[in-house]
Parts: sequence; structure tokens; C-alpha cells
Amino acid sequence: MGTGNVERRTILKVAGASMATLGLAATTGCGGDSGTSADGTVTIRYSWWGADERAKRINQSIALFEKKYPKIKVKTDFQDYASFWEKFQTQAAGGNPPDVFQNAVGFLRKYDKRGILMDLKSQIDAGNLSLDHFRAGVTKVGEVDGKQLGIPVGSNTMALVVDKKVLAKAGVDPQPGWTWDEYFKALKTIHDKTKVPGDTGYFGIMYLYDLYLRQNGKAFFDKDGLGFEQTDLTEWWTDGYNRVKAGIITSPKTVEQDKPKSSLSAGHAACEFTWDNFTVRYSAEGTSEYGLAPIPTTDGKDTGQYLASLMLSASARTQHPKEVAQFIDFMVHDPEVGKIMGYDRGVLATTDQFDAYKPTDAVGKEIAQYEQDTAAAGVLGAITPHPSGADTVEAAFLRISGDMAQGKTKVSDAVKQFFSESEAAFQA
Repeated sequence: MGTGNVERRTILKVAGASMATLGLAATTGCGGDSGTSADGTVTIRYSWWGADERAKRINQSIALFEKKYPKIKVKTDFQDYASFWEKFQTQAAGGNPPDVFQNAVGFLRKYDKRGILMDLKSQIDAGNLSLDHFRAGVTKVGEVDGKQLGIPVGSNTMALVVDKKVLAKAGVDPQPGWTWDEYFKALKTIHDKTKVPGDTGYFGIMYLYDLYLRQNGKAFFDKDGLGFEQTDLTEWWTDGYNRVKAGIITSPKTVEQDKPKSSLSAGHAACEFTWDNFTVRYSAEGTSEYGLAPIPTTDGKDTGQYLASLMLSASARTQHPKEVAQFIDFMVHDPEVGKIMGYDRGVLATTDQFDAYKPTDAVGKEIAQYEQDTAAAGVLGAITPHPSGADTVEAAFLRISGDMAQGKTKVSDAVKQFFSESEAAFQA
């Protein structure tokens, strides 16, 4: 399930929004209306984003579901990430969204505000959908304002992916509790000793900046908008720009030239922050040995981390709420489905599936171990619910930080532009 065909800007943009490995194959299955046939068979529509590999796994899972529930048929539809949300927005505006669909935290408030999402608590209370046996804390990702708007299928958390060979050559050995000062010092050491830049561009990753802010008593988002000030971002981006100029961060031009590879797997950096389950892409793309390292801290303990998740949501307009709930329940709890899906959408969210699937590859084992170690460290907090417009804000953060790093816009102007675009997104 490599992500070698995903260009880096997309994977970072989508990392927050999708929380899972993606491909850019724009393949569409059959759409069509859901309904009930004369013999009582119900048809529901299920849409998701991802590549062909994910589609194969999901279709295998659906075959198992239809075998168990012969009176429920599932029509499928999938695209790449950008095409999925374009189509979904059109369907939602026309009052015809799919009955059940893949979702992410950045879209919950946006579509709840428009009355598109079903509060699944009614189906949980009716016994058609269970919230039992989920790994600690993960169901909170789909909870907004007391409503259960999404059911997680897989979880992930931010991590630092490192080129083990380059770090060993530089004598850098990250340990839990290391500080940002130690991290930035390590980047300089790596560059001085190996001539390889330390990091691919940490300052443009919204979800990493969120962790830094959380370590300092703030957050990227609060309920209604941004949870930080212009002075905060000015400091973050000024430091980032200076490190690019000093050569300890990969040149943005090199990052562009390396696409669709990451500059880490291209050998032009020693580290990159991303979601832990994306680690598979580096092994698929690169020739070195890659591993996961701890998130730097401010106080030597608190990383600000939380479990994020891809999830399944249901349409508030579905004519078949019970069948949709049974489908979601099967997809998140059935052990065979867990074995089929593996870590395609993150580390499996329920203990039923997590225990059923044992990764055999080194990368998969390391991802599972990283999440277990992070949970055991007691540092995981709850994700901050994202306001409506968060998806647009995240894309703006990545784009504007890129312009700033390339010197196309001054830091002060970049900060003003970001706050201005964010304000507009929240009001849309």
C-alpha cells in the first residue's frame, strides 16, 4: 500500500485531512440512488477517497458484509481526495449525499452545520452500532458538541520519521522527552557532519504546529476559529525561514524537484514530521532505513499528541439508518475486515480488529509499537474539535508557508495573509 505516487505537498495537505495513506488514482465505481427493492432488499451507497489498493480491500470487506447481511446491498464510489470532496459538496448541496462515507475531523463541524451528518447516538442506543472495544480515546475524534458524527476506522498520531543511517552517522539519537532546542541543535549537527539538511520543512505542517501550540497551553483551533495570535505564528515562521536560509532545512526548490518523492526518501533530508502510518511511503520510495522518533517537547514530557482518525459518517437524509449503522458496525468490528484492511487507513481502531491483524513487515510492526508506546507514555490528549472551514485553513497554511520559505513573501505579510484567509474561511 505504498504512497510513492503521492506528491509531497498533497500528502502533507491531506495528512491532516485524511489521516491515512492515499493515492491519486481517480477511479469511480458505480453511484446511483439507494432504495428498497420488492423483495425487501435494501441498497445503500458508500463513498470514500483513496487509491486502487484501498478500493480492492474495501470491496473484499463489502463482500463479507453482504454475505452476512444478504438483504443489504452496497453500491460503491471512490475518487482521489480532492475529487471526492468536490463531488461530495455537490451531492450534499443537492440533498443527495451518499448514505455512508469516509470522513475526517476537518469536515465534521462544516457538514454538521449544514445538517448533512447523522448523529449516530440514536443508532448506538438502538443497539445497531457498538462503541465497545475501541482503543482508548479514539472514539472522541468523531464526537462534536455531544453528537457522535463519525466512527473511527483507524487511528494515527504525529511522529518524526528519520533516516536511521544519516542520524547514526551524525551521532544523533532522539529519546522521548527531548526538547525543541535539542531537536533544532540536532538538525544543525546533522547538516554539519553529513552535509544533509536536517528536516524537509517542519514549519508548514499544521498538525505539527498544533502540537507545539498545545505544549504551550494553546491550540491551532478553538471551537470558533484560530487558537493562537499573529505573534505566535510570526515567531514560528521566522525561525523556519532562518533555518532554510542556513541550509539546515531542505531548500523548497529541492522539495519541489523531488516530487512526487519526499525529500527524505530522496536523500535530501534526515527527518520529516508526518502521521505515523505514512511511514510505509518512505520504505517504498527510498533506499535507506527509516524509523519513527519521538515528537520534541517544550517541558521534557508533554508532546501535545493525540490520536487522529479516519472515520465513517452517515447522511442525516438516509432512508436506511438501521442498515447504515449495521454496515458501519461490521466495518469497524469484524476481525476478518481488520485482516483485509490492515493499516491502510491507520492503525485499526477497535481491539477486535487490532488483535486480529498482526503486521508481518518491519514498518507495520514499528507503527503499531510506536502507537502502543505513545499511549503507554501517558502523553496522549484529546483532539481539539475543528471549526467549520478548517479544511480550507489547513490548505492555506501549507501554501502560504511554502511561499514564505521560498522568499516569495515576507514573513510578516505571510502571517497577515494567513489570518485574513482563515477569517474568510470560518465565515464562509
